[in-house]
Amino acid sequence: MNEFKQSIQTLLSEQEALLKRENKPAAGGNGVYSRWQNPVLTAAHAPVIWRYDLNPDTNPHLMERQGVNATFNAGALYWNGRYIVAVRVEGDDRKSFFAIAESPNGVDNFRFWDYPITLPETDRPDTNVYDMRLTQHEDGYIYGLFCTERKDENHPDDLSAAEAQCGIARTKDLVAWERLPDLITHTGQQRNVVLHPELVDGKYALYTRPQDGFISVGKGGGIGWGLSDTMDGAEIKEEVIVDGKAYHTIKEVKNGQGPAPIKTDHGWLHLAHGVRNTAAGLRYVLYMFMTELERPWVVSHRPAGHFIAPRGDERVGDVSNVVFTNGWIVNDKNEVFIYYASSDTRLHVATSTVDKLVDYVTNTPEDGLRSAASVAKRNKLIAANLKILKDLS
Repeated sequence: MNEFKQSIQTLLSEQEALLKRENKPAAGGNGVYSRWQNPVLTAAHAPVIWRYDLNPDTNPHLMERQGVNATFNAGALYWNGRYIVAVRVEGDDRKSFFAIAESPNGVDNFRFWDYPITLPETDRPDTNVYDMRLTQHEDGYIYGLFCTERKDENHPDDLSAAEAQCGIARTKDLVAWERLPDLITHTGQQRNVVLHPELVDGKYALYTRPQDGFISVGKGGGIGWGLSDTMDGAEIKEEVIVDGKAYHTIKEVKNGQGPAPIKTDHGWLHLAHGVRNTAAGLRYVLYMFMTELERPWVVSHRPAGHFIAPRGDERVGDVSNVVFTNGWIVNDKNEVFIYYASSDTRLHVATSTVDKLVDYVTNTPEDGLRSAASVAKRNKLIAANLKILKDLS
């Protein structure tokens, strides 16, 4: 028994050392944001009590009974002075669930709450749930919008045929969640649906991603926009595309809204993911754009290229060469914490400020969509810099 207790203490102490590990900004950078050296959450951060049976009678060899494969794709919220993330936790059984982790500073010392979120089901139970976006709405609720996956009953013999729709839940304390009916749209399947934090013309506004199938967007795709009279029985009858796909860009295959946008004096800051195809498979990157304050569905600035792309160890994991985000936080100092996952495996943070991101979005040239246009813009920058260097000499 003493040996068994000691083994438990070893597990707990090793995890405690991981949880208390200090994080530091990575060297280098581009002046827009700073990556941090360590992931903020990994599978090893999942509590020991989630994974091991600590009873010597039922688990005398102290085996891991319910393994955790990955912690990634987290919604985020600055709540009561704490940095909160609603993490997609994937078990070894391939089922994902949501769990809250919190940090005092947003960059390290993240700890999961004792229990995962107990998410009520609808009359048609979810097979899998993932990628929750958190929105603290002006109506007083915190909404969690997520992808609900179910078997596509139109293809009963195809075990890979699935259907994706937008599930909706809301809470006021992040513990007790009320499940609302799934979002109804009339444009096929839905992923990456995000609730705008303010009412628009007295209605709830949502960013969508209509698509023909579970994986392929088909003739659909792009970041959409639609209005609903309510969130309890939400229905969008008409969608318009805010930011569409484009040939030979970072978003030529598909794209989707990340977290809810950030309101600034200049417009709404948006963070999204874009996907293109390569010889090695799909490559996911993050990009930004801005929409008008009074018309959040109208793009005002669209900087070219990716904002964050997978780098180094981030390129390796369950689904390689991928970065994805569905959560960022602005604190009371206007600092921005961008929580992004790498390769569907772990969660990272990059930090910036509202001022820097506005500068980046409004002053970075747009994509000229041709090599010659890209060279022309770069030559203009080079000529201006050469003149500055000459004046300095």
